[in-house]
Amino acid sequence: MSPAESDRRRRPPARPAPRLALDTPVTYLKGVGPARAELLARLGIKTAGDLLRHVPHRYEDATTITRLVQADVGLDITVLGKVIAKGVLPTRKGLRVFQAVIQDESGMLEIAWPGQPYLDRTIQKGDWLLCTGTVRFFHGRRLQPREYVNLGAEEEGTTEGGRVLAVYPSTEGLSVRLLRMLVQQYLDALLPLVTEPMPDSMLREAGVPPLRDALRMVHRPASVAEALEGRARLAFEELLCVQILHRRANQLARETRHGTAFENRRDLTTRLRASLPFTLTGAQARVIREIVADMCSQRRMHRLLQGDVGSGKTIVALFAALLAIENGAQVALLAPTELLAEQHARVIGALCAPLGVTPVLLTGRLGARERRLALTRLASHEPVLAVGTHALLQSDVAFARLGLAIIDEQHRFGVEQRAAISAKGDAPDVLLMSATPIPRSLALTLYGDLDVSMLDERPPGRQAITTVMRPESARGRVMEFLGAQLDEGRQAYVVYPLIETSEKVDLKAATVMFEELVAGPLSSRRVALLHGRMPAEQRDDTMRGFRDSAIDVLVATTVIEVGIDVGNATLMIVEHPERFGLSQLHQLRGRVGRGAAQSYCILLGDVGPDAAERLLLFTGTDDGFEIARADLMLRGMGDLFGAKQHGLPAFRIADPLRDEALNERARVIADRVLADDPELERPMHGPLRHLLAVGYARALELFRVG
Repeated sequence: MSPAESDRRRRPPARPAPRLALDTPVTYLKGVGPARAELLARLGIKTAGDLLRHVPHRYEDATTITRLVQADVGLDITVLGKVIAKGVLPTRKGLRVFQAVIQDESGMLEIAWPGQPYLDRTIQKGDWLLCTGTVRFFHGRRLQPREYVNLGAEEEGTTEGGRVLAVYPSTEGLSVRLLRMLVQQYLDALLPLVTEPMPDSMLREAGVPPLRDALRMVHRPASVAEALEGRARLAFEELLCVQILHRRANQLARETRHGTAFENRRDLTTRLRASLPFTLTGAQARVIREIVADMCSQRRMHRLLQGDVGSGKTIVALFAALLAIENGAQVALLAPTELLAEQHARVIGALCAPLGVTPVLLTGRLGARERRLALTRLASHEPVLAVGTHALLQSDVAFARLGLAIIDEQHRFGVEQRAAISAKGDAPDVLLMSATPIPRSLALTLYGDLDVSMLDERPPGRQAITTVMRPESARGRVMEFLGAQLDEGRQAYVVYPLIETSEKVDLKAATVMFEELVAGPLSSRRVALLHGRMPAEQRDDTMRGFRDSAIDVLVATTVIEVGIDVGNATLMIVEHPERFGLSQLHQLRGRVGRGAAQSYCILLGDVGPDAAERLLLFTGTDDGFEIARADLMLRGMGDLFGAKQHGLPAFRIADPLRDEALNERARVIADRVLADDPELERPMHGPLRHLLAVGYARALELFRVG
């Protein structure tokens, strides 16, 4: 027997590929090996069923694509062409611009990406590019895309004959063309395996097609209108699932989780109102009444308090805390940072001094003796207000009678940490606070397990922050204005989108500009650097120095977005403002204007026409709700809310704001289904229950649904 023959006999037989099913790992699909499977996993595609659910985020057809010869200056268009030349060109200002010349059967057009020289490595001659943007005049016609797709080196017949082109979300190393080919290769085999989770009556009421038809429509549409009809079905399914989860959770909170019925004794709360140096706004008074009604009822309070920067959420929370304390209960106020916890303790301590109430501060900075004293007070039956960070969640922190948990900047904690602080007591009332204002319809969808109160009124007397945009050519004047503010004894922030310079983008970075500012216009000033990679203790020490006026200028990244009140800070300069969302800019702007002096926010740098239009909206209003709505329409939910909260259902297709009518239909149907079959036990709801169990398992556990 030859060695090769012997080796073949010893080698175990190759495993046959499994019969195609929706749960078949993508590794077994033809054309997908281990390397591509890893790339697909980045997009959430691990099985054949995931591939089917990977929906295009954009469509183009022959009627929407402009021939290059017709690409006139001023038009906002979509073009398709083959790259025949490319290169990176420097400008006199040091910016590197990647340029490509594309060609179709009618002519040629120059495409330019300022500040993106790295595209030279990913776009090759012979590639077909689909680009959308406005044609400008710059030594001839030039299009600067706000969006583009590289279709690869083969034309695929482009879009001849009116064929609709599906553009899929992709990742580096995995082209849109490859994704499209993979989906089309397996679509006919996978569609018959799809089962419908919704009863026919529900589909008719919602006005959406069956799931199998919808998936065919989104992947192989006869028209863009048909693709949108299919997408609406998938979006409705997501919205319905989230509505059922949240509304069932709310039912459980109301019906089965009885809380403490406090008595409105009007002792500490009346004395606080009389001692305040200001009058409560109408919105504050209304929200306090809502909270008092909740806390004095038999059911457990589960309420979200959201309001704009400076709307007075802390004083509202203090009224709730004092209501609990005058009933002999304890209160925990959880803040995301030590500095914010210290600020809350200091402000609340000053307001409550006339009442004889002193908050207990519990953070990681406490010494062993201070910590022991704090834990002893919490473990006693003394009615006390504890203010702290994640330190309040540690296992050795025990409350004798926790009656109210208040969570500030709640989106920075997540559902699981909300549950952890609640577990410190016997079903305490819960008040969540958020400084990221969002439209009420969206709040009721994202936080459907909560009642929602909104502070939509500003306290009187607050000065508006003067907000302006300034081009790069005005940098000298901006630095002079900064110097003038510092000469008056004021303080300032200078914010950058990056910590360090990157090869991928030509942007100023905080570390580099800190050195330049210290060596240049701010050489005689006290300047400090603050960013997220610094150790937490060093960050906090820097912020304390700024708070205590030991630092004149803080050069920072968005780590200051959730910061502390520094009343003496009157100027915020934001470099590369186009790199920030509107809501993020609004949060940054909220770091100034905390004192009596006039404050300013300057957006500094040259931006494109599309970014300029967006930023002008920001400079024209200080209404956080209006800004949030615009931000959601422009950028989507992910950009507004940042990292996902653990356990919260995520939307992959639906957009509760854009799909407002569809969302309302989902809410009505969810209410009717739960009223008729709360546990989804009827056979007709079995597939829907299975869909929830598979797709939203963690949320089911956290929201105690089913």
